[in-house]
Amino acid sequence: MSGYEYPRFTPEMKKTHKILIPNMAPVQFRLMSAIMEQRGYMCELLDNCGSQVCELGLKYVHNDTCYPALLVIGQFLDALGSGKYDLDHTALIITQTGGGCRASNYIHLLRKALVKAGYGQVPVVSLNFSGLEKGSGFPITLTTIRRLLAVIYYGDMLVSLKAQTEPYELRPGAAAEMQERWIETIRGWFLADKGWKSRELRENMPKIAADFASIPVKRVPKVKVGVVGEIYVKYSPLGNNDLEKFLAAQDCEVNLPGLMGFVQYCIYNFSETARLYGGNVFTLNASSLLLGILEKMEGVMIDALRQNGFHAPMPFRELVRQADGVISTGDKMGEGWLLTAEMVELVRTGYENIICAQPFGCLPNHICGKGVINRIRSLYPEANITPIDYDPGATRVNQENRIKLMLAVARERLEEREAEKRLKPVTEKPELVKAV
Repeated sequence: MSGYEYPRFTPEMKKTHKILIPNMAPVQFRLMSAIMEQRGYMCELLDNCGSQVCELGLKYVHNDTCYPALLVIGQFLDALGSGKYDLDHTALIITQTGGGCRASNYIHLLRKALVKAGYGQVPVVSLNFSGLEKGSGFPITLTTIRRLLAVIYYGDMLVSLKAQTEPYELRPGAAAEMQERWIETIRGWFLADKGWKSRELRENMPKIAADFASIPVKRVPKVKVGVVGEIYVKYSPLGNNDLEKFLAAQDCEVNLPGLMGFVQYCIYNFSETARLYGGNVFTLNASSLLLGILEKMEGVMIDALRQNGFHAPMPFRELVRQADGVISTGDKMGEGWLLTAEMVELVRTGYENIICAQPFGCLPNHICGKGVINRIRSLYPEANITPIDYDPGATRVNQENRIKLMLAVARERLEEREAEKRLKPVTEKPELVKAV
């Protein structure tokens, strides 16, 4: 296919083409689509799932390729073949990380697959912040970046609030309804070009948290499970076989660290690279300045959660330190040191039962996930970590059975802790009487 000229998304296509968006993080991406719509783009977040998605990916992408690439490309091809879209007026959008991860090459694999499948006329838009592709007809301005950052914080907050409320709600469905209502409200703000400025975040986030806090709940001891791993498999229901729903059905509270952590991790790595390998003063200091701006937005969300009685994530500057003694922050391929730091954070904040979800054969995640588990267990004996591989050959039943084994250990430990709490007053009373 050497010399083939792939179609580009031009500014003129903004009025004529619908852009299809792969569904990685459902809540955050639904909010992001409102930013595109406000800027005049026609877009649709895909929700097509099923075995045919993976089968199409395997058909048009080499099976040694990363599992998320198979699913993203398969989802696009399945949508294009559904008959729902005018193929001459449809475009696709995909992110590029710009790092050593194979995800930087997804766009090239996608373009080749489109030609092979007979959709060579469909242009692909690259959403990246590293200058990998320019002139794509989708310019990224500073204002757009500010909106995207605000959207991710809103999305992370809504995911966290629902996860901490739903397992304890007295009326089933109340937390999901509340989340849906706020998603539509926030989308309305962004369509009206509102809600993304610092002042508006300070006003809105406490209201959102207070609204969830008003839902009647009964807090009883439950197994708490954290989920970490490769970014697509971690967040995408298609990639992890509806892991969150499965854990909810097992009567667990789930902690899914926010998408913003990955964004901050990527920004942090710019200065870390310059520190380790050399760079100019601007490179060394630019990421610190950006992280400082994000820290203010992050603080608003953390305060809103805590003040309304919810668990809040660690500030990013504190999260970085969780990797100390376990892995170097110079390890930044894929999710790198962030994956390790998130596991340590979860263990230290009461979510010691952890699922490390990763595509089979993803070298960075096997190193930063499986490779550090023994070290984390030596530092934190309470850590109950299970790595789960996802790939076309892995069966859902086998994955869920492995998770159930981990949950069995978690329930046994929870029962032991609760029994100790019940017995503690009884054993202390005789001592108090004797002392008097």
